Amino acid sequence: MDGQQILELACRNGAQSAEVYQTSGLSRSASFEANRLKQVETGNEEGVALRVWRDGRAGLAVAQGPADSLALVEKALALSAFSQAETVDLPHSAPVFHERPRDSIALEQLIAWGEQVIAQVRAACPEVLCGGGYSDETGTLTILNTAGLQVSYTSSTLSGYMGAEWVRGEDLLQVYEGETVCDVPSPQTVAAQVVQKLNWAKKNSPTLNAQVPVLFTSKAVEVLLGAVSAALNGRQVLQQASPWFARRGETVLSPLLTLSQVPEAEPYATPFDDEGTPTRTQDFCREGVLETFYADRKTARALGLEYTGNGFRGDLGAYPQPGLFNLMLAPGSTPFEDIVRQLENAVIIDQVLGSGASLSGEFSVNVDLGYRVQHGQITGRIKDTMVAGNAYDALKRVISLSSERTWEGSLFTPALLVESLAVTGRV
Repeated sequence: MDGQQILELACRNGAQSAEVYQTSGLSRSASFEANRLKQVETGNEEGVALRVWRDGRAGLAVAQGPADSLALVEKALALSAFSQAETVDLPHSAPVFHERPRDSIALEQLIAWGEQVIAQVRAACPEVLCGGGYSDETGTLTILNTAGLQVSYTSSTLSGYMGAEWVRGEDLLQVYEGETVCDVPSPQTVAAQVVQKLNWAKKNSPTLNAQVPVLFTSKAVEVLLGAVSAALNGRQVLQQASPWFARRGETVLSPLLTLSQVPEAEPYATPFDDEGTPTRTQDFCREGVLETFYADRKTARALGLEYTGNGFRGDLGAYPQPGLFNLMLAPGSTPFEDIVRQLENAVIIDQVLGSGASLSGEFSVNVDLGYRVQHGQITGRIKDTMVAGNAYDALKRVISLSSERTWEGSLFTPALLVESLAVTGRV
């Protein structure tokens, strides 16, 4: 569909302002189950969302695939009658950025990478069953509006994921690792990580009931940072629901923690948000001190914040709202293995069952994959164990960060060590 034509049609039919948000994507994937190739898939989708304002009232209409432009306009205008009047604030300047186009990856190559991971894992642990796969995705986002903005960005990512299932009598162990990159994946690294976790879990170690140091791997850090993400949300701040709504300039986290947004970082580079606002690098917390919050344009105006490109849609049919991307936790100076060597009696958490901390900060999670550390050595896997506490309190008591960082979704984070948390195990 021609976005400019839709804008013109909307204006001719009574819209004073309008915005067209278009997406298109192509995906190719090879998936494996029980050590064998299960299927290969190719998908192609496109959609458009039209947002119009008439007499300051917004209306939103969505179409997937080919659609009638006039019907889209009429639906959006009709829906605007049911909304409240608001300030129309559309960006007009396009950000300066550079794309990195690349050729699509052949399905045969995706299959080969998956087979390579499985072969390497099973060479070390023949008893396991592996499942996962590799996918190549290319997506384009285009935004046009009546303020003169016309911007488009295409991104390509390669993602690999592999899980290993090991059944030992009544004992079921599941380990998973993955990677997302722009260009060249590293199947051997994914396999090595899976093998390492399997080796650590070859023995079961007695669990414990105590307050002990807890080391969260980068995969598990979200258990704690979920509360922080909610507390930094400008909408929660505006409603005074965030515990940090009046604490800018105060120390809210450990001085070891600096939490930033870095738009240009690959593989999730984001030059503009879903409103077309240029994204900006910013520190949310610097050395534990709360600097600012994230917000879409509407929320930023209400809070008196600068526009930073944090307005995102949950899907085509949703209005923009405050969202995070490319969130980075600054690393420490100690390698993960050295942190472990310094622990006398502790627990490592790698995978959990259930959600982590919400806005309140309270959490209680079952440890899906965790390890016992005694006298600086990982002595085995712990089972039937829970860890509970308050995320804000725990993040004030972070005493070490690993020098290594990995991407977990769009969060780039090191492992972090909390001085102590309540660990409850069924002995």
